Amino acid sequence: MAATSAWLDIVNGILTGGMLLLLGITLTNLGCANAQVSADGTLNTTVSQTGNNHFTITNGNRVGNNLFHSFAQFSVPTGGTAIFDNTSDVQNIFSRVTGGHASNIDGLIRVNGATNLFLLNPSGIFFGPGAELNIGGSFLGTTANSIKFADNTQFSAVNPSASPLLTISVPIGLQFGQDAGPIAVKNLGHRLKVGSFVLAYDPAQNPSGLRVNPGKTLALLGNKIDFSGGVLGATNGSIELGSVELGSVGLNQTTQGWTFDFSNVENWNDIQLTQRSLLDGTGFGSSKIQLQAKNIAISGNSFVGTQNLGSLAQDRIQVNATESLKIAETSYLASITLNTGKGADISVSTRQLQLQNGGQITSSTLRSGTSGDVIIHASEFIQSNGFSSDFFTSSTISSGSLGSGKTGDIHLLTQKLSVTNSASIQTYTYGSGNGGDLYLNVSDSINLVGNNAVTSVLSSVGSSTFGTGNAGNAIVTTAKLTVDNGGTFGSLTLGAGNAGNLSVIASDSIEVRGAAPSGNVTSSLGAYGLILSSKTRALLNITTPLSGNAGTVILTTPELRVSDRGNVAVRNDGTGNAGNLEINADRVILTKQGTITAATQFGNGGNLLLNVQKTLLMRGNSKLSAEAREGGNGGNITLNAPFIVAVPKENSDIVANAVRGRGGNILVTTQGLLGLKFRPQLTSESDITASSEFGLSGTVQINTIGIAPNTAVVELPANVVDPSQQIATDCAGSQSSRFVATGRGGIPQNPNQQLSSDRTWDDTRDLSAYRKTTDVALQTPLFPELLVEATTWHRNANGELELIAPPSLTHTQKLLTCADIVKQH
Repeated sequence: MAATSAWLDIVNGILTGGMLLLLGITLTNLGCANAQVSADGTLNTTVSQTGNNHFTITNGNRVGNNLFHSFAQFSVPTGGTAIFDNTSDVQNIFSRVTGGHASNIDGLIRVNGATNLFLLNPSGIFFGPGAELNIGGSFLGTTANSIKFADNTQFSAVNPSASPLLTISVPIGLQFGQDAGPIAVKNLGHRLKVGSFVLAYDPAQNPSGLRVNPGKTLALLGNKIDFSGGVLGATNGSIELGSVELGSVGLNQTTQGWTFDFSNVENWNDIQLTQRSLLDGTGFGSSKIQLQAKNIAISGNSFVGTQNLGSLAQDRIQVNATESLKIAETSYLASITLNTGKGADISVSTRQLQLQNGGQITSSTLRSGTSGDVIIHASEFIQSNGFSSDFFTSSTISSGSLGSGKTGDIHLLTQKLSVTNSASIQTYTYGSGNGGDLYLNVSDSINLVGNNAVTSVLSSVGSSTFGTGNAGNAIVTTAKLTVDNGGTFGSLTLGAGNAGNLSVIASDSIEVRGAAPSGNVTSSLGAYGLILSSKTRALLNITTPLSGNAGTVILTTPELRVSDRGNVAVRNDGTGNAGNLEINADRVILTKQGTITAATQFGNGGNLLLNVQKTLLMRGNSKLSAEAREGGNGGNITLNAPFIVAVPKENSDIVANAVRGRGGNILVTTQGLLGLKFRPQLTSESDITASSEFGLSGTVQINTIGIAPNTAVVELPANVVDPSQQIATDCAGSQSSRFVATGRGGIPQNPNQQLSSDRTWDDTRDLSAYRKTTDVALQTPLFPELLVEATTWHRNANGELELIAPPSLTHTQKLLTCADIVKQH
């Protein structure tokens, strides 16, 4: 037990990271003096009473292996007994209560042999702290109206005179009417300490409550079920709770009890467990717990779980809530493996799942057995939020290994996933067993918000290893992923095991931004190797040094935004190597010290591959880095983007540097590189560098691709003219003709040179083709007449004398130049 307790203390460290429904009744009358068992006279049931509290039931009506009893009242007072004195060969006892009074059970119910007992009371059944079962077979308590049999007969509590009444057939179902009553179980609650799961099943530490023999079924089916400190136990068997308002429930008998079919339920009601209630499925295999209702609330340190002590695989924990499941106030839905057998799988189906104030869904193994899988389908949302009131337990969905056994997987299918205020979703390993995988299929959005101002525990989603086993992988599909306020999303190693791989496909965007309120923890997405403080390592009992490698991360999205000190990384602070990071996006935007890094402290830097379809934008001291800070070599950076843009003075860098090892290689292929320049060393401006302080520098190759010739040049036609627009056909290709196209000159070399032509204008158009012609009045500049004095005279043909002056100066218009044309316009 000491060794087990030590392991459980580790569980505490890992996991760190209700009002009572009004049923219209009270439980204060459970020990009242008038509580009694009495026959109603419809059957041969005989009740004998010893003193005030002890009742013996005999006779009844036997048909085959079935024995039928009918009561007007059936209540067992505190400290009392109700003994069914049947022969041991009876297989089933069917008992009904027809008087209209609820059954208050606060004493012992005993049945001889391995007989199954059915208690049918439509008015309600209430179990007090003193209620116990001493039954060799299974027990079914129900507020249904009737039990249906294979031959179509019914054993009815609301119509006891119906005929035929009795049958040798096996029961096949329960019929619920409109007025079915509730079921309540009240007790002192378990004495479980947080994390000490084994103690929850120690009879010396907990009330015995209602329990059946190993391999049998304990079932309560009613219209609203309430537990206030109630305790149920079924070793190697099954516990069934169903809150049915209207409809029928199918029954099927097996070698280990009964199974139930709820597919024909028309209306559901609620189940509530408060005040340290316990549903205990401990055993050596085949244990099963099933809850079916409209709304299910587990709160007040209540515990629903199985514990595998043997080598056989356990069955499952099945919770179906048509509306909502809420687990709060350090309450658990848990599957634990303490031997070589596989733990029970946990399966949840609901519209809305809420984990609040330390509520947990967890599967773990402490030995070599594999822990169970956790499978959750919430059609609307999953919310995990906050810490318990004592800040000791965070809200979480987890699957872990503290031994050599493998961790089970986690599958979440929902529309929206929210993890806030120090809550987590994790697969982890603490020993040599490997961690399980995490599958997130979230159609709308994933929102991870880091720690609050009160605690220093981070909100986290992913996988982790604290020991020598490897962490599991995380596979994520969503529309939008947001990591904010110091949240951590990805895979982590804090020991010798390797971190797992992370794949995220986000059809809309991925955004990583901000830091925790304290400012010392930034939001992160990726695969990491982290060194914790000695105090924290001692608290978590981590003894192996950090030597594991970081994993591989692949991100695919239209837009990746990293801002406000957020980081996307495959970083390693230990002796192991950084991982590889591949980003496929239309746009990558780094602002306000946002970083994408594959850096390492002592090992080799990782590799960065960015395939960007449109633009990589780097602003405000942002960084792409594949650095090796100590003895390792720098990693390689391959960057493909049409445009890479940075502001020169904002000190945004692309770096593959090393200190003692060789610098990495940087290969950039782009059409436009703006604001970044290659430099041999980092400066205060935006740099591209692959240097080494003491070793060989790496290489930087920048391939600038221009516009492709086939997209930038217009193809010229093969013909000089368009044949369809030929003026004449005299020069057809089949005749001996020729066509000469003579140029008309060009533009002068000097814009002030006069424009002239080496050819005269010859209008060859057929003017008859124009229906109308418009006379264009040419404006000719007018020049004043000059008077010139006559210098000679002569006689003309008519014999007249004429004075003759020399010719006047000819006025010619100045030729235009290109400069004159510009001036006119």
